[in-house]
Amino acid sequence: MATRRVPLVLLACGSFNPITNQHMRLFELARDHMHSTGQYQVVGGIVSPVSDGYGKQGLVLAKHRIAMAKLALQSSNWVTVDEWESQQPDWTETVVTMRYHYGRILKEYEQNSETHYDSNGNIAPLSGPSPRLKLLCGADFLDTFKIPGLWRDDHVEELVECFGLVCVSRGRLQPERAVHESDMLNSHRQNIFLVREWVRNETSATEVRRALRRGLSVKYLIPDSVIEYIQRHNLYTEDSERRNEGTVLRPLIKQAHTPVKSLDD
Repeated sequence: MATRRVPLVLLACGSFNPITNQHMRLFELARDHMHSTGQYQVVGGIVSPVSDGYGKQGLVLAKHRIAMAKLALQSSNWVTVDEWESQQPDWTETVVTMRYHYGRILKEYEQNSETHYDSNGNIAPLSGPSPRLKLLCGADFLDTFKIPGLWRDDHVEELVECFGLVCVSRGRLQPERAVHESDMLNSHRQNIFLVREWVRNETSATEVRRALRRGLSVKYLIPDSVIEYIQRHNLYTEDSERRNEGTVLRPLIKQAHTPVKSLDD
């Protein structure tokens, strides 16, 4: 008897400033890879833009980043945009966002279990495995664990042990080395899935913003609907790039002072 696959939701956190075709491509690559393992069935994807409290230079307002992401993903039948993180008054740790979404996913699963009927019309619990949530990221994400003060060790451990990563590499980046060089990542390497992107795509939101500031074309780098939105709201100008200039990233301040409850709590 074949083993039932584990339902899996992929969550991508980030600025999405703006969302690019490469951001959306990560979801497709990750889904194909996780299906190829024979263990998982990807049932959904979530784009979760960071709040305005992040403090990153050039970060436009969350309402615009949310709107652009929704426009970009109109053609997707499995990836959605969630506003919860973006609506928080302060920057939210990635692991806290993961806890929130996993709690919501489990609640929906339990509610569906309560209303599941067997062939005789009787209520019966779902017999399949519980859904899982993993963080979808690019290869450069693993290197952020090395930045002093950016991550708490217990958050990194919870992230890789309780949830897991699906990391898509591109260009010359070598996520395998980052895993090898970290004792913590290496100890949980079975929960870190490395996906190779063989079709080179070096598109970055930073380069898109630079092109927009200079009046250059970004067609085919981001969806036409997003380009139209940017033009309509006059986003990504020299003035907008100076937003938060000189501001220390909120994680570097908050991580050093604010204790966060564990997943068990």
